[in-house]
Amino acid sequence: MQLSRSTPVGLGLLAVALVAGGLLAGWPAAEPVSQSIAVIGPVSRASPFVRSMQDTLPDGDLRTMQAGSKAGATGVLAYGELKRLFDYYLSAVGEQSIETITLQIRSELDRRLPPEQAKKAQRLLALYIEFKRELVRLETQPQLAGNGVQAIRARLLTMQDLRSRYFNEEETQGMFGFDDAYDLDAIARLEISQNPELSAVQKQQQLAAVDAAMPTDLRREREASIVVVRVEQQAQELRAKGASEDDIYRMRAKEFDPQAAARLADVDREEVAWKARIARYQDERSKLLKAQANATESERQTVLAQLQQTYFTEAERPRLAAYE
Repeated sequence: MQLSRSTPVGLGLLAVALVAGGLLAGWPAAEPVSQSIAVIGPVSRASPFVRSMQDTLPDGDLRTMQAGSKAGATGVLAYGELKRLFDYYLSAVGEQSIETITLQIRSELDRRLPPEQAKKAQRLLALYIEFKRELVRLETQPQLAGNGVQAIRARLLTMQDLRSRYFNEEETQGMFGFDDAYDLDAIARLEISQNPELSAVQKQQQLAAVDAAMPTDLRREREASIVVVRVEQQAQELRAKGASEDDIYRMRAKEFDPQAAARLADVDREEVAWKARIARYQDERSKLLKAQANATESERQTVLAQLQQTYFTEAERPRLAAYE
């Protein structure tokens, strides 16, 4: 079993609901845990693109882009892997400008792909960034606000409609097919859980029906997530008993392949870095609120939003509510 770096472990199938504007976020929202760790080749961990990427490897396995073809041939674009690579670097928004991030991605594409494939991937990158920019504008529409299931579904449908203006059917399925299945499954579960006309037994029956209809890939991801949670509970128990990180790695390696075990060690380090950022943010937030004591609520919210954008990506910001 293998894991992806793209998402913090344990977001669950309700992530689409918890990210109030996530479906219309300017930059990547959280993705479900993936079973295939994405590695695009030798990458130096000594010089991360941004500080938050220290000890991580870029997502997106560009080696698959020549599957079924001879070396140097055009091959088939692996749209999902490209999107993972794009999202990896775009998660640095706030630490680097879009222009700098774009140049970095273009450099990766030119360095790791044959010229003809790189040209197609560059085109897709330009479309993807423009699509993300348009999502930012859509996010301001008041009719799309709210955390209710109807608002969430409306945001999803609006996003899909916008997406169709940029990508053809093959590109859409390759880049977003799994995400769509994941989001629709989460919305179906929300609709059941929020339906006041259903009894507890009826909800269980309808959720069982959703489970039965779950696509195979999504079911596999869900089962993988359950294994991850179980193993991480064991890791916490070992850590509480004073076990070393090497001991924890060996325990994880019994369940996962070496890359996945190493990735979970990365997650541990990222959690430490996350807590440090939260501490700095809370300190700055407290100072700003004191300085803005006589400002209007709108002015305070604007200043706080700017602070959040400085420290956190769009995908991370929904998590801040737990710390405020």
